[in-house]
Amino acid sequence: MKAMKTISLFFISGLLALSFFGCGGGEGSRNGAEQRSGRSSDRVDILGAGASFPAPLVTAMADEYRGVTSNRVTVNYQSIGSGGGIRQFVEQTIMFGMTEAFLSDDVMQNVEASTGGRAFNMPITLADVVTTYNIPGFDKGLVFSSDVLVDIYMGNITRWNDSRITELNPGKDLPSLPITVVHRSDGSGTTNIWTSYFSRVSDEWRGRVGYGTSVNWPVGVGGNGNEGVAGAVINTPGAIGYNSLSYALLNDMSYGSVLNASGNIIEPSFEATTEAANIDLPEDTRILFTNTPAEYGYPIAGFAWMLVYENLENNNAINNRQQAEELVRFLIWSITDGQELSETLGYARLPMAAVERNIAMIEEVKWEGELIGKELLQDVL
Repeated sequence: MKAMKTISLFFISGLLALSFFGCGGGEGSRNGAEQRSGRSSDRVDILGAGASFPAPLVTAMADEYRGVTSNRVTVNYQSIGSGGGIRQFVEQTIMFGMTEAFLSDDVMQNVEASTGGRAFNMPITLADVVTTYNIPGFDKGLVFSSDVLVDIYMGNITRWNDSRITELNPGKDLPSLPITVVHRSDGSGTTNIWTSYFSRVSDEWRGRVGYGTSVNWPVGVGGNGNEGVAGAVINTPGAIGYNSLSYALLNDMSYGSVLNASGNIIEPSFEATTEAANIDLPEDTRILFTNTPAEYGYPIAGFAWMLVYENLENNNAINNRQQAEELVRFLIWSITDGQELSETLGYARLPMAAVERNIAMIEEVKWEGELIGKELLQDVL
């Protein structure tokens, strides 16, 4: 793929900035770049919806990108959960969807039958799901194992001073406080990652509950979105939940470390999440890597994908070629320059292997048979 393996993310980003906006950022340079790429000066709105986990990052990207385009392109993103994002993407009421659960084979086949092309699952960031809790007097730092987490969510461990929890946390005088289990009530990619992990570490969970964006929870109360779960945990002494690391950081929540498959206690971090994804990726990037074999990888993590049609003219939410091209430009920017926003907001950067896979998919994006993704990438590579 055009020697992509020898090009660093930062080099791509630099080229992107130059080709899109002109050397020195002058108005003449910008107009020249727009003329070469067929851009008009008309304002364009891009509509997306889906997962709540990447919502703070996508919103920040949208704000930054509006400035980068001199307020010409506005990206509107609705945080409605992965299930809602997939549904609206399939119903073609949005230009792109966001999800932490890649599209199933059945959905992929239905999209191809209805649009004559593929649905691309393009990683935008990494989703690390952390165990959040509210125990008065205890800040972050509790250690959990996979079997303890499963049994809490099964309803088998019901108090914080249970011996199996205290054995993992010597020297901590945990209270005899009832555990209130909190889970997502909506279709959720965060739930998909959380229950995928449970299914990989517990035969009982896999057989009785399974994994997916929605499951029949054995116990607990529901919250809508990452926001709803965070709110329930913060306002309920004794509560335990699961949230993205970014939501835990933004809301100053206590969160725990996890004993991984290699027997190492892993505190959630950008480095540990990226290490978890240090695996061979399939071409379509549809892979779960929960319970990673990576020695120092965080075990409850996965991708957050942007969903885009191969044949953009067959998405009823896109009215013309200009909208299609601006969507592709935003996607290219998101996986390059936009990644600069990640760590400041509590997200891990995409590994280079994922960027390469994204670029290969972007090259196949079309408008009425014309490879507009490849054309736009030629300004960068």
